[in-house]
Amino acid sequence: MRAILGGTIAAYRADPTYRQRPDVHHELAGIGHRLNEPMRIALAGTLKAGKSTLVNALVGDTIAPTDATEATRIVTWFRHGPTPRVTANHRDGRRSNVPITRDPADRGLTFDLAQVDPDDVIDLDVEWPAAELTDATIIDTPGTSSLSRDVSARTLRLLVPGDGVPRVDAVVFLLRTLNAADIALLKQIGELVGGSAGALGVIGVASRADEIGAGRIDAMISAKDVAQRFTAEMDRTGICQAVVPVSGLLALTARTLRQSEFVALEKLAGVDAAELAKAMLSVDRFVREDSSLPVDAATRAALLDRFGMFGIRISIAVLRAGVSDSVALADELLERSGLVALREVIDQQFAQRSDLLKAHTALLSLREIVQRHPIYATPAILADIEPLLADTHAFEELRLLSALRSRPTSLNPEEMASLRRVIGGSGTDAASRLGLGPDTVDDGPRAAFAAAQRWRRRAEHPLNDPFTTRACRAAMRSAEALVAEYSARA
Repeated sequence: MRAILGGTIAAYRADPTYRQRPDVHHELAGIGHRLNEPMRIALAGTLKAGKSTLVNALVGDTIAPTDATEATRIVTWFRHGPTPRVTANHRDGRRSNVPITRDPADRGLTFDLAQVDPDDVIDLDVEWPAAELTDATIIDTPGTSSLSRDVSARTLRLLVPGDGVPRVDAVVFLLRTLNAADIALLKQIGELVGGSAGALGVIGVASRADEIGAGRIDAMISAKDVAQRFTAEMDRTGICQAVVPVSGLLALTARTLRQSEFVALEKLAGVDAAELAKAMLSVDRFVREDSSLPVDAATRAALLDRFGMFGIRISIAVLRAGVSDSVALADELLERSGLVALREVIDQQFAQRSDLLKAHTALLSLREIVQRHPIYATPAILADIEPLLADTHAFEELRLLSALRSRPTSLNPEEMASLRRVIGGSGTDAASRLGLGPDTVDDGPRAAFAAAQRWRRRAEHPLNDPFTTRACRAAMRSAEALVAEYSARA
């Protein structure tokens, strides 16, 4: 990719027409800069889907305002930086600093936009010293179903830009329902992120999952059922690789749990079960001033704001089961929130393939630029780009991981699971592809050779349909790459 980009830059510098066109050279240089930057992951979804709360949970700090403030109407980029800083990028090219304050309720970072006209701001650039932002830039977007057309258009311009140049490498799409508008937008995003051959980096989240079960202690079980239904409905379209249920509020609270909150929850866990169940029949009853609960009303209201009714119920259940310190409680809540599962999917589908996704975005961007600004070398540049977009095996693996959800095959369930694994559906390292555990990792060379043989035979089966043959050949190539990798180590 870098060689193609370098040759393209040299060709434009040598061309008499474009030698003095700094705008084009700036665009080309921008592609090179992006290859050296962290991967860009956009969080998108309808209004009030919980995007900002999920940003905070992923980062582990309340850096994204979650209330209906002016900041939630603007596309906001969260990048790693040595010190906290917020910059507004204006439509006329100006950049201005935005004051950062902590609100009186200590609910985290707030942006003071009193001196800024949101309609004049293209986006906000937030730098924050969080380890989670070292390898990925997270982009929070306004709701796509906002009553303001301009607010929705901001998100669409980022995810489906009119010039066809991708601005992001991958998308996490938050769903509370799944309607025709969501599916149509997901298809548009998938076509742009993955090019004409389909999505390379789109996963779904059944967001605010604790609310799906009305705050009951089994809410996440209900949410998993909903996520499976979303997955089944989207399987037919091949839009994204997975749908994961997540309670962003519970995840954020788990990552920022305070000792005072643990003490209050311990007191509630010590109350008689029948008495506590009566007090928690509704939100109003739980925060009543005249309640006999051993925690004052103000603290109960604060717990409700931070945990939600589901979070309080699950915390009490966990404490009664024997958890005795705040660290263990936080770990348990984080696991139950679904954030651990989401981060695993993000790692498998995005992080382990970050260089690939960035290269794919760069190729699409470069193709669009040279087609928009043709020079004598354009045919030769496109001749270099198109085979990479069409034939690079790593791209094919990602496309298949999406397509296998929506395309019928003649593979049995065991074969399907094995195929998904070998093409990287459970991780891109050799052990994950071959299904090897700690006790069998030394069997790698033999397992890789056996997998290559198996998928070569399966690809030649006379009753295969064309798609099944394509998938089996991809699995064979993946296994053969593992054989070569082990041989190089020997």
